[in-house]
Amino acid sequence: MNSYISITFMTVAETIKKITREHLLKNKGLALGQCLTAVGWVGGTVPELKQEEGLVELSMADVAGGGIAVGIALAQRRPIYIVRYQGFQWYNAPMIINYAAKSKDMWGIPCPIFIRSIAMDGGIGPVASGSHHSMYSRMPGVPICAPMTPKEYVAAWEYFMSHDDPLYVSEHRRSFAIDYEIDDSIQENPDITILAISSTRLNAIDAIKTLEQENIKCNLIHLFWLKPFEVTEKIINAINKSKCGALILDGDFENGILKSLAYDISQNVTKPISILGLEERSAGFAPQCDNLPPSAVKICNRIKTLIKNI
Repeated sequence: MNSYISITFMTVAETIKKITREHLLKNKGLALGQCLTAVGWVGGTVPELKQEEGLVELSMADVAGGGIAVGIALAQRRPIYIVRYQGFQWYNAPMIINYAAKSKDMWGIPCPIFIRSIAMDGGIGPVASGSHHSMYSRMPGVPICAPMTPKEYVAAWEYFMSHDDPLYVSEHRRSFAIDYEIDDSIQENPDITILAISSTRLNAIDAIKTLEQENIKCNLIHLFWLKPFEVTEKIINAINKSKCGALILDGDFENGILKSLAYDISQNVTKPISILGLEERSAGFAPQCDNLPPSAVKICNRIKTLIKNI
């Protein structure tokens, strides 16, 4: 099996913290969000700075933060807007997607906001948990990425600083402790190609280890840039050489960016494309009511079913 891991030593959390500190102290930037200075400093990703140094605590009015971030961006401060639970985007998104995403197109005035949208898997009820990048994908003017490694996060930041768009960064708390890079793996004569997004990348690696014991060979391609999305030659060749085509994984609902990516890929390959995301149901507050991204077991079972139905 190809190796997945290359070491970098600095964790994703440390990388975010360093980027934020330098932006506030050297670029006169601002970072704003709720509960930034509470216990944990947002998973250790926020530097311990004061308001006069650029760290701004917002009120608990969830619908107001996006508008404040837009105003700061129009003042050319390039804010880092921290939304500590990605599901809160249902409240925070309107001003960003209806103003920041449209400002350059409509009036020629850029509104660059670095949107740190932090996902976690379950444990916090029907709204806050899970990934919700699909809601932003429907609006032109907002690039979307889902970094899970230190170098990917740096790439997201460098993109933001060299462009003038609002950038939706779909983070995941499972990435914060990662201090290595995760490489694609391409096999000879594969049974299937897996394309994975966000935390499902880790679950896919575990699933592949189990499937290998049953002599099922899987390609694994990690998706970082979700919008704009490029169907690369690597993706095309890997899928066309796979017996069962491809399975795309995500921690968001299937009726969203998953189906959009599947359609884009399907126009360029000759093999079938399947998807696997959150179940089409609401989560609850009890652990047994969580709606979680596809587990390694669920991924294995789906792949076995696809192979069986060839």
